[in-house]
Amino acid sequence: MDVDSKNIRTAKFSIGAIVRHRIYPFRGVIFDVDPQFDNTEEWYEAIPEEIRPHKDQPFYHLFAENEEAEYIAYVSEQNLLPDESICPVNHTQISDFFSGFKDGIYTLKEDISH
Repeated sequence: MDVDSKNIRTAKFSIGAIVRHRIYPFRGVIFDVDPQFDNTEEWYEAIPEEIRPHKDQPFYHLFAENEEAEYIAYVSEQNLLPDESICPVNHTQISDFFSGFKDGIYTLKEDISH
């Protein structure tokens, strides 16, 4: 990867946090964090250039949902905002990673480590 490690920032959001996308109408719970971009160049180049994020920031793996579907999303930190609704996310894979939900945050299962 061509990203300079001196430019890597600390993640703003933690695993279990519920976030929403700044541009697109979906929200999700974070289940993993990459300190910098770690996906394919093909995926990156498919993002329209005018909204393509920088690679030198945390990227988050989300159990995401919108009004039509649930899916896995990979989103840059600059495109995420805290979800103020504190409502749970209704994604079928949440129970695979998280044991509970309290005060708007999911608790990671004890047998899962990052």
